[in-house]
Amino acid sequence: MERQELDDRARRRVTWMKRGAVAGLALAFVGLTAIVAPRVQAGAGGGSGSGKGAYCSGAYADDFAALSPTAREAEQKPQSQSWVYAIRTTATYECLSYAGDGNVRRVRRKALAHGTGFGYRQQNGETFILTNQHVAEWPAVTDDDHKVEDVPPGCKRVSDGLKIVESERDSYDRDDIPLQRVVADRSMDMAVLKAHALLPILPWKVGRSADLKERNVVDVRGFPLGAFKATNVGKVVSTYDHDDEKEWDHVDFVVDAQLSPGNSGSPVLAVSCRTGEFELVGVYHAGYAGNTPLNVVVAIDQVRDMMSTLKRSPRRDHGEMASLDRKARTRLVSGLEGAVDPFFPFGGAVAVARPRGDGALIFEVMSPAFPFRSTPALVIEDLPHGPEEGYGELGRVWIGGKFGLKPYPKGSLDADGQTLVERVLDGLRTNAGLALELRTAQEQAARDREHYEHMGKLERQLRRSAAAQNDLANGLADLVDRSSPKVGESTVGLVEAFTPPAPPPPGRNVAQGPGTTESSAQSSTPAR
Repeated sequence: MERQELDDRARRRVTWMKRGAVAGLALAFVGLTAIVAPRVQAGAGGGSGSGKGAYCSGAYADDFAALSPTAREAEQKPQSQSWVYAIRTTATYECLSYAGDGNVRRVRRKALAHGTGFGYRQQNGETFILTNQHVAEWPAVTDDDHKVEDVPPGCKRVSDGLKIVESERDSYDRDDIPLQRVVADRSMDMAVLKAHALLPILPWKVGRSADLKERNVVDVRGFPLGAFKATNVGKVVSTYDHDDEKEWDHVDFVVDAQLSPGNSGSPVLAVSCRTGEFELVGVYHAGYAGNTPLNVVVAIDQVRDMMSTLKRSPRRDHGEMASLDRKARTRLVSGLEGAVDPFFPFGGAVAVARPRGDGALIFEVMSPAFPFRSTPALVIEDLPHGPEEGYGELGRVWIGGKFGLKPYPKGSLDADGQTLVERVLDGLRTNAGLALELRTAQEQAARDREHYEHMGKLERQLRRSAAAQNDLANGLADLVDRSSPKVGESTVGLVEAFTPPAPPPPGRNVAQGPGTTESSAQSSTPAR
C-alpha cells in the first residue's frame, strides 16, 4: 500500500496499490462481509415508500429502490459483472550498488500489484479498458515520493507488464489477457488500456457526475485486496473536492463505501431517476488514511474526452504557466523589475532571478553554504534571442566555488554539461514564473477565501515543482564539483554576469574555452 504524505494539510490520502500477497485472507473476507452486508441492507431498504418517486429528488436516486425492474433483472444475470476485470501489473527494477571490491553491483528486484479496470468500448476487434494511472504505470525511478514495496530508493524500472487475471491467486497464465497502454494522465490518475480481443464492456450509459447530490447512492464494483470480485455500496457525502495532492490535479467526489487495496480503478455507478438504470459517474482512485470510511472518486465528466479521443485532455490550470514562451518571459521580466525578493526554490537550493538592462535574465543557484557564502554555485545568462515565440537562449555560464566564479563562454561546456545546464535553465524559468504568480496571489489573499485558497494552491505547485528537480540538483552538484575553479585558476566576480558582453570586432572569431574572454581571443582571417 502506497501512502501519499501531505506536508501542508492535516489530512492524508492513500492510493490503493495492492501488495503482492495477502496474509490472513480469510479474516479479511470475514471482516469485509461484516462491513458490507449492513450497507447493502441500508441501500436496499433505506426508504419507507415504494417506487422510485420516494427516492428521487434530482438526477440520481438516494436509494436502490429506484432501480427499474429491467435493470434489476439484468443485474441478476451471471454475466452482469463480466465487464469488470482484475488487472495484474508487474515490474522489474535494477538497483545499483558497490560491492566490497569497489565494482558496481547490479541487482534486479521484481514488484507485483493488483488493481481493477473495466471495459467500456469495442473497436476493430479490440477492447478499451479504463483504470487508474497508478494501477497502469510504475515509477520510472524509485524515490521518497515514488515508493515501490520491497524496492529501495534509487532503482530504475527496466521492464513492466499488464494483463487481466482471475484474481491475485491466479497462477495459471495460459488464459491471461495481455494489455497494452494507450494513454495515461498522471494529473487525473486515469489511464486507458487495450486488449487485442473482444471482451464484455460496460452495459450502462456514461452519466454526468456534475448532477450528483449528497446522499445519492452509489454502487462500486471491483477486486478488493485483488482477491475476489465484489460489489460495495455507499452514499455520496460530498460532490466536490479538488484533488491537488502530489502530482494530481483533478476533481473528485467523496463516498462512504467501504473500499480496499485492489479497488483502484473500480467503476462507480449511480441510479438514474429518469430511466431507473445504472450510469457510470466516476472511477475510484484513493482513500483517506486513518481507516476512515471516506474514499475519493475521479468525477467522470473530466474523463469523458480521454475515453473517446484516447488522448490526454488539454487542460491549463490558471495558477500554472502553460508553456515557456515569449509571453511567459515578458511577464517574468516585468514582475522582476523593482522586486525586492527575487528568490525562489530549485531542488533543495535557493535560486535568484534578476533582469539585466539589455533584456537578458540572470539566474543564480546558490550553494549549500548560502547565506554564509554568497558566491553562487551556478550563474546562467538567459539571452532574449532564439525563435520568435521562444522563451530565450542560453548564453554564458559561470560556475562557482570557494575561490569565486569561473566563466564558461557560450557553448564552451562539454555535451553532457551543456544538456544539463539547459535542463536546469528550463527548471529555473518555470519556478521563477510560479514564484512570481505566488507573490501576486499573496497580495490578494486577504480579499476573500477564493484568493486565499488560490494562494495555497500556487504554493503547493511550486513545492511540487521544486521537489521534482532533486535529480537535476544532484546532477548540478556533480557538475559544480568537476568544473568549479581550482587553486591557481583565475576567477571573476558576479558583476561580470550583469555586464552585457561587447560585440566581437568585425572579421574576428571568438575562441571558445573555459576562462577565455574576448580580449584574449586570437583573430582569424577567413580564406578568400
